[in-house]
Amino acid sequence: MNNLSLRVNPGNPNHHLWNNNGTWFIHYVVHPTPITKERVRRSLRTKSLEEARARRDALFASSGWARN
Repeated sequence: MNNLSLRVNPGNPNHHLWNNNGTWFIHYVVHPTPITKERVRRSLRTKSLEEARARRDALFASSGWARN
C-alpha cells in the first residue's frame, strides 16, 4: 500500500500544480515502503487553472486525503 505525502501551504491555492508550456500538471510524493519514495508527476490535460485545481482536488479526494 502506498502512503501519500502532502505538504500544503494554505496560502497557495495552486499547491501541487505547475504549468508546463500551457498545460497544467500535478506533482506529489508517495511512499511505497517506509524507506522509499516516488515522485509522481502527471498531466491534468487542461489549460485552465480552475479546471486543474478541480482535477487536483478530485484526485486527492479519491486517494482519501481530505483538505482541512
